[in-house]
Amino acid sequence: MNNEHANESQGAEVTADFIRHRNVLLLQADMGPLFVDYYLHLADQGIKHRPEQDAQLKQALTAFTLHAASRPRNEHLAWTIGLQGPPLNLFMAGDNEDCTVTGRLFTENVREAPENVFYSELMPGRGAEKRRSVVTFQGDDLFAAAESFYNSSEQRPARFFDLGEDKFAMLLSHPDVDEPWLRNVTLDELKDIKRTQTLARIERRLYRWHCGCEQRKILAALAPAAQNGLEDLFGDAETIHVQCPRCAANYTITREAMEAWLAGAAKAP
Repeated sequence: MNNEHANESQGAEVTADFIRHRNVLLLQADMGPLFVDYYLHLADQGIKHRPEQDAQLKQALTAFTLHAASRPRNEHLAWTIGLQGPPLNLFMAGDNEDCTVTGRLFTENVREAPENVFYSELMPGRGAEKRRSVVTFQGDDLFAAAESFYNSSEQRPARFFDLGEDKFAMLLSHPDVDEPWLRNVTLDELKDIKRTQTLARIERRLYRWHCGCEQRKILAALAPAAQNGLEDLFGDAETIHVQCPRCAANYTITREAMEAWLAGAAKAP
């Protein structure tokens, strides 16, 4: 997304409330502004998804944003969700220090697997060692996939709800949770929760759509492939076209720019 759009973005408001006597964290998000930025990004890059794939990415991005809002402020997170019918990879990344999220989908060169797979990566602070978990799940409902991740990897129940009009909610268990209530609460009950339960506001965050990719970072990522010469990257061409692996932004890289970057990197201490 270009800087003009980024400056206009207000982000998705996510609120966190603790439900007293239930020991459950309630997160609610208005994803509308973030979806607008997502569509502006697609338009900027000339990207068009099939409607069903677009819906899946939005659902995955919603679950990811709610998940990120439940985590500490210093964490960096990523999910990769591999669907098998047909093969499709969904990728989301988030930076809780800046409250930003991004994502994309992959439809080409997707490795097939016997089951749908959910990968989660967590880095508690910049430069920290990543922690990774992997679970499998059934079906193509991405909220159900996130719930499977919580049950299997986090080993605590969570539930996701579509409240309508781009508003969503997540219920996340805490120690001494009233688990029967959490597992059985309905959508209608959740919509009326302010009247029926005692809520204590914890915080409010604004998550913006932002990747942070730029040509310099793309050149750095390509550098290892140019160690044996630019022919491995360019062949006989003077330019190549590259997509950001995080947000699918398109970059045109010239042979001259790559040579200049490599020369500068060689001189760096």
